[in-house]
Amino acid sequence: MSLFGFFKKGLQKTTTAIQRGFQSVFSDVKAWDDATYKSLEQTLISTDLGPVVTKELLDDLKDRYSRGLIATGADINAACSEKILAILDEANVPPVKVTEGQPTVILMVGVNGSGKTTSIAKLAHHYLSQGKKVVLGAGDTFRAAGAVQLGIWAQRLNCPVVEGKLGGDSAAVAFDAIKSGIRNHADYVIIDTAGRQHTRGDLMAELEKVKRIAGKAMEGAPQEIWLTVDSSIGSNALVQAREFGKLFPITGLVLTKLDGTGKGGVVVAIRKELGYPVRFVGLGEQLDDLQPFSAQDFTKALFQPAEEE
Repeated sequence: MSLFGFFKKGLQKTTTAIQRGFQSVFSDVKAWDDATYKSLEQTLISTDLGPVVTKELLDDLKDRYSRGLIATGADINAACSEKILAILDEANVPPVKVTEGQPTVILMVGVNGSGKTTSIAKLAHHYLSQGKKVVLGAGDTFRAAGAVQLGIWAQRLNCPVVEGKLGGDSAAVAFDAIKSGIRNHADYVIIDTAGRQHTRGDLMAELEKVKRIAGKAMEGAPQEIWLTVDSSIGSNALVQAREFGKLFPITGLVLTKLDGTGKGGVVVAIRKELGYPVRFVGLGEQLDDLQPFSAQDFTKALFQPAEEE
C-alpha cells in the first residue's frame, strides 16, 4: 500500500465527517448565511482542528465565497486543503538528528495507555526494514507487563533489547542500552520509559534523570525525545502535549490510534499551537501501520472525497 493509501484508510472516519458536513452546505440552492457558516464551523470543530485553526479556515472560506471563488463542495475542500498544508508545512520540520558514527538515541515518553511500547516496536520494525541496526531499551521498569511486552516484540523482530529488574533504575537501563548500541554499531537506540502523567512532579524528575544519564553514556544523547499521544482523545491530546512540553524538551510527536477516531484534525491543532513536528502516525494495528508523517499525504487524504480516489 502506498503512503497515501495508509493515510486515506487511517483517516477514513475523519474524512467522512468532514465531507458530510461540507456536502450539507450545498444541500439547498441558496446564498450562504450565518447558519451556513455555523454549520461549517461545527463540522471543522467536530474533527478537533481546534478553535484557532477553525477560525483561520472559516475566515478564509468567507473571504473566498464573498469573491465568488467557492461554488461547490470541491471548492471548500481545495481551500481547506491549501490552508492546512500551509500550517503543517513540512519545510519547517527539522530532520531527525543523526551523528556520524554514533547511534541516534530516541527517548520515548508519554502517559499510560498512549500506545508507547507498541509504537516503539513499530518504530524498530520501520528502521529494521530500512536495513538499519536497532537496539531497544526496556526502561519501563515499573510495569512488569511493559518489559515483557517489549521483550516479546524484540524477539519477534529479532532485535536486541536491554532489560532491567522490575522496580529497578530506568536510567541504568537507558545507560546500558546506549552502551550496547555503541558496541554493536547500532543506527538507533530506542528507549522506553514508564508511562507518567505530567502532573506527577516526582515522575517527571525521574525522567529528567534518565535524560541526564543518557548524556553520560554518550555525549549528546538523547538526540530525540518523542512524546507518544493517543489521537483518539481529541482535543485532550493537545492539552497533554502542551503541558508535557512545558516540563520536558519535546523534539517530536508520535500520534497513535489515528485510524480509530473521527478527530484526526488534532494533528493540525498541535502543529499550529505548539509547533512540534509530527514524526510518525499510527494508522492501524499491524507493524506496518505506523508510518512517517507526510503533510501532503495527510492533507490530501483528509480533504479528498471517496469518489475522487
